[in-house]
Amino acid sequence: MKKSEWIDISIALSNELEVWPGDTPFSYQLSYTKEETGSSNIGEIRTSVHNGTHIDAPFHFDQKGQTIDELDVNTFVKQVCVVDVTGVETIKPAHLSSLSEGDYSGVLFHTMTRDDHTFPEIYPVISDELAPFLQARGIDLIGTDAPSVDPIDSKSLSAHHACLNNEIALLENLKLNTIAPGLYQLIALPLKIKRSDASPVRAIIRPI
Repeated sequence: MKKSEWIDISIALSNELEVWPGDTPFSYQLSYTKEETGSSNIGEIRTSVHNGTHIDAPFHFDQKGQTIDELDVNTFVKQVCVVDVTGVETIKPAHLSSLSEGDYSGVLFHTMTRDDHTFPEIYPVISDELAPFLQARGIDLIGTDAPSVDPIDSKSLSAHHACLNNEIALLENLKLNTIAPGLYQLIALPLKIKRSDASPVRAIIRPI
Protein backbone atom coordinates (compact mmCIF):
# COMPACT_ATOMS: atom_id res chain seq x y z
CA MET A 1 0.00 0.00 0.00
CA LYS A 2 1.29 3.43 -0.92
CA LYS A 3 1.81 5.78 1.98
CA SER A 4 -0.49 8.38 0.43
CA GLU A 5 -3.51 6.08 0.08
CA TRP A 6 -6.51 6.60 2.34
CA ILE A 7 -7.96 3.54 4.10
CA ASP A 8 -11.66 3.22 4.89
CA ILE A 9 -12.17 2.08 8.52
CA SER A 10 -15.97 2.41 8.56
CA ILE A 11 -18.65 -0.23 9.12
CA ALA A 12 -20.88 -0.28 6.03
CA LEU A 13 -24.48 0.82 6.53
CA SER A 14 -26.79 -1.74 4.95
CA ASN A 15 -30.21 -3.35 5.40
CA GLU A 16 -28.38 -6.42 6.75
CA LEU A 17 -26.61 -4.51 9.55
CA GLU A 18 -27.31 -5.80 13.07
CA VAL A 19 -27.79 -2.86 15.42
CA TRP A 20 -27.75 -2.04 19.13
CA PRO A 21 -30.55 -4.10 20.74
CA GLY A 22 -33.84 -2.20 20.49
CA ASP A 23 -32.42 0.56 18.29
CA THR A 24 -33.93 1.64 14.96
CA PRO A 25 -32.42 -0.53 12.20
CA PHE A 26 -30.83 0.97 9.11
CA SER A 27 -32.87 0.75 5.93
CA TYR A 28 -32.34 2.10 2.43
CA GLN A 29 -34.81 1.93 -0.41
CA LEU A 30 -35.63 3.68 -3.63
CA SER A 31 -38.58 5.97 -3.11
CA TYR A 32 -38.65 6.68 -6.85
CA THR A 33 -36.95 4.79 -9.67
CA LYS A 34 -35.48 6.26 -12.83
CA GLU A 35 -38.29 4.62 -14.74
CA GLU A 36 -40.84 6.45 -12.56
CA THR A 37 -39.22 9.88 -12.63
CA GLY A 38 -37.92 9.72 -16.17
CA SER A 39 -34.56 11.12 -15.06
CA SER A 40 -33.08 9.63 -11.89
CA ASN A 41 -33.22 7.18 -8.98
CA ILE A 42 -34.07 8.83 -5.64
CA GLY A 43 -33.36 6.94 -2.43
CA GLU A 44 -34.34 7.37 1.18
CA ILE A 45 -32.93 6.08 4.46
CA ARG A 46 -34.23 5.41 7.96
CA THR A 47 -31.74 4.83 10.76
CA SER A 48 -30.63 5.41 14.29
CA VAL A 49 -27.83 7.97 14.30
CA HIS A 50 -25.76 5.42 16.26
CA ASN A 51 -25.74 2.77 13.54
CA GLY A 52 -22.44 1.89 11.94
CA THR A 53 -19.35 4.00 12.55
CA HIS A 54 -20.49 7.10 14.40
CA ILE A 55 -19.62 9.98 16.70
CA ASP A 56 -21.40 10.44 20.03
CA ALA A 57 -22.23 14.02 20.94
CA PRO A 58 -22.30 14.90 24.66
CA PHE A 59 -26.08 15.41 24.36
CA HIS A 60 -26.34 11.64 23.89
CA PHE A 61 -25.80 11.16 27.64
CA ASP A 62 -25.97 14.71 29.08
CA GLN A 63 -29.12 16.82 28.70
CA LYS A 64 -27.01 20.00 28.78
CA GLY A 65 -24.29 18.65 26.47
CA GLN A 66 -23.43 19.85 22.99
CA THR A 67 -25.34 18.40 20.07
CA ILE A 68 -23.54 17.01 17.04
CA ASP A 69 -23.86 20.21 15.00
CA GLU A 70 -22.23 22.20 17.81
CA LEU A 71 -19.01 20.14 17.92
CA ASP A 72 -15.75 21.53 16.54
CA VAL A 73 -15.08 19.72 13.26
CA ASN A 74 -11.32 20.14 13.79
CA THR A 75 -11.58 17.50 16.52
CA PHE A 76 -12.27 14.90 13.83
CA VAL A 77 -9.44 15.77 11.43
CA LYS A 78 -6.18 14.96 13.18
CA GLN A 79 -3.20 12.71 13.65
CA VAL A 80 -3.97 9.58 15.66
CA CYS A 81 -2.16 6.59 17.09
CA VAL A 82 -3.67 3.14 16.49
CA VAL A 83 -3.10 0.85 19.48
CA ASP A 84 -3.64 -2.93 19.55
CA VAL A 85 -5.33 -4.00 22.80
CA THR A 86 -6.92 -7.22 21.56
CA GLY A 87 -7.63 -9.65 24.39
CA VAL A 88 -8.17 -6.90 26.96
CA GLU A 89 -11.60 -6.78 28.65
CA THR A 90 -11.30 -3.28 30.14
CA ILE A 91 -8.72 -0.86 28.73
CA LYS A 92 -6.79 0.81 31.55
CA PRO A 93 -3.79 3.16 31.70
CA ALA A 94 -1.59 0.17 32.55
CA HIS A 95 -2.31 -1.29 29.10
CA LEU A 96 -0.84 1.84 27.52
CA SER A 97 2.43 1.98 29.44
CA SER A 98 4.33 1.52 26.17
CA LEU A 99 2.32 4.18 24.31
CA SER A 100 4.87 6.15 22.36
CA GLU A 101 5.02 9.91 22.45
CA GLY A 102 4.41 11.69 19.20
CA ASP A 103 2.65 14.43 17.31
CA TYR A 104 -0.89 13.05 17.63
CA SER A 105 -3.99 13.97 19.63
CA GLY A 106 -6.22 10.95 19.09
CA VAL A 107 -6.01 7.25 19.99
CA LEU A 108 -7.84 4.48 18.11
CA PHE A 109 -8.19 1.16 19.97
CA HIS A 110 -8.11 -2.05 17.95
CA THR A 111 -9.87 -4.51 20.27
CA MET A 112 -11.47 -7.15 18.03
CA THR A 113 -12.14 -8.38 14.51
CA ARG A 114 -15.25 -6.74 13.04
CA ASP A 115 -17.44 -7.40 10.04
CA ASP A 116 -20.05 -5.20 8.40
CA HIS A 117 -23.08 -7.09 9.67
CA THR A 118 -22.66 -8.60 13.15
CA PHE A 119 -23.23 -6.68 16.39
CA PRO A 120 -20.81 -7.86 19.12
CA GLU A 121 -22.78 -8.08 22.36
CA ILE A 122 -19.61 -8.73 24.36
CA TYR A 123 -16.82 -6.26 23.69
CA PRO A 124 -13.94 -4.46 25.44
CA VAL A 125 -14.75 -1.19 27.23
CA ILE A 126 -12.60 1.58 28.69
CA SER A 127 -12.03 2.30 32.37
CA ASP A 128 -13.09 5.61 33.93
CA GLU A 129 -9.47 6.46 34.75
CA LEU A 130 -8.36 6.14 31.12
CA ALA A 131 -9.85 9.49 30.07
CA PRO A 132 -7.88 11.67 32.53
CA PHE A 133 -4.74 9.61 31.77
CA LEU A 134 -5.07 10.37 28.05
CA GLN A 135 -6.20 13.97 28.52
CA ALA A 136 -2.99 14.63 30.45
CA ARG A 137 -1.11 13.47 27.36
CA GLY A 138 -2.92 15.86 25.03
CA ILE A 139 -5.51 13.41 23.68
CA ASP A 140 -8.91 14.85 22.79
CA LEU A 141 -10.38 11.95 20.77
CA ILE A 142 -10.80 8.25 21.53
CA GLY A 143 -11.85 5.82 18.82
CA THR A 144 -12.79 2.17 19.27
CA ASP A 145 -13.90 -0.70 17.07
CA ALA A 146 -16.36 -1.66 19.79
CA PRO A 147 -19.95 -0.34 19.59
CA SER A 148 -19.52 1.63 22.81
CA VAL A 149 -16.92 2.57 25.42
CA ASP A 150 -19.35 1.39 28.14
CA PRO A 151 -20.89 -2.07 28.69
CA ILE A 152 -24.05 -2.88 26.77
CA ASP A 153 -26.14 -2.92 29.97
CA SER A 154 -24.69 0.27 31.50
CA LYS A 155 -27.16 2.92 32.64
CA SER A 156 -24.61 5.30 34.16
CA LEU A 157 -22.39 5.44 31.04
CA SER A 158 -19.53 6.36 33.34
CA ALA A 159 -16.85 6.07 30.64
CA HIS A 160 -18.83 8.42 28.38
CA HIS A 161 -19.05 10.94 31.23
CA ALA A 162 -15.36 10.55 32.07
CA CYS A 163 -14.50 11.40 28.46
CA LEU A 164 -16.81 14.42 28.49
CA ASN A 165 -15.32 15.64 31.78
CA ASN A 166 -11.87 15.43 30.20
CA GLU A 167 -12.91 17.04 26.89
CA ILE A 168 -12.41 13.86 24.86
CA ALA A 169 -14.64 13.14 21.84
CA LEU A 170 -15.89 9.62 21.09
CA LEU A 171 -15.73 7.73 17.78
CA GLU A 172 -17.27 4.24 17.92
CA ASN A 173 -17.82 1.17 15.72
CA LEU A 174 -14.63 1.45 13.69
CA LYS A 175 -13.26 -1.40 11.57
CA LEU A 176 -9.55 -1.83 12.31
CA ASN A 177 -9.10 -5.50 11.35
CA THR A 178 -6.07 -5.00 9.10
CA ILE A 179 -4.71 -1.76 10.52
CA ALA A 180 -1.22 -2.00 11.97
CA PRO A 181 -0.38 -0.06 15.14
CA GLY A 182 1.20 3.30 14.42
CA LEU A 183 0.54 6.88 13.41
CA TYR A 184 -2.11 7.92 10.91
CA GLN A 185 -3.99 10.95 9.66
CA LEU A 186 -7.71 10.63 10.45
CA ILE A 187 -10.77 12.22 8.84
CA ALA A 188 -14.12 11.29 10.43
CA LEU A 189 -16.50 14.20 9.95
CA PRO A 190 -20.04 14.02 11.35
CA LEU A 191 -23.07 15.12 9.37
CA LYS A 192 -24.39 18.53 10.39
CA ILE A 193 -27.66 17.30 11.93
CA LYS A 194 -29.32 19.98 14.02
CA ARG A 195 -29.87 19.04 17.68
CA SER A 196 -28.76 15.43 17.11
CA ASP A 197 -27.15 13.26 19.79
CA ALA A 198 -24.87 11.49 17.29
CA SER A 199 -24.00 11.13 13.61
CA PRO A 200 -22.80 8.37 11.28
CA VAL A 201 -19.39 9.10 9.73
CA ARG A 202 -17.19 7.82 6.90
CA ALA A 203 -13.94 7.36 8.79
CA ILE A 204 -10.72 7.17 6.80
CA ILE A 205 -7.05 7.09 7.79
CA ARG A 206 -3.74 7.46 5.99
CA PRO A 207 -0.33 6.29 7.26
CA ILE A 208 2.02 9.05 8.31
